[in-house]
Amino acid sequence: MIKISDLQSKDVVNISDGRKLGQIHDLEVDLRQGQVKALVVPGESRLFGLWSGGKEWVIPWSQVLKIGTDVILVRLDLHRDHSEDFWESRPLLTHHAESGR
Repeated sequence: MIKISDLQSKDVVNISDGRKLGQIHDLEVDLRQGQVKALVVPGESRLFGLWSGGKEWVIPWSQVLKIGTDVILVRLDLHRDHSEDFWESRPLLTHHAESGR
């Protein structure tokens, strides 16, 4: 078993292009099924850990290949899959009462 705090200290790397996307700051979890649905990594414009312009990488759990001791390897073929599919713009703090998040 792995703790969320352990995941947050690991770098997320896209093996398709070798790009370091950053570190996890949130997870999307399906509470009914007890499954992690996606990793959420803040965008590059994050300033002092507080502001990212609302843009985040949302990486589906199906794209996570390996969780190592200090890195999480993901496969995002941004040229084929269009980066917009993984790049979301949303408020920094959100509350989704109806979806259980």
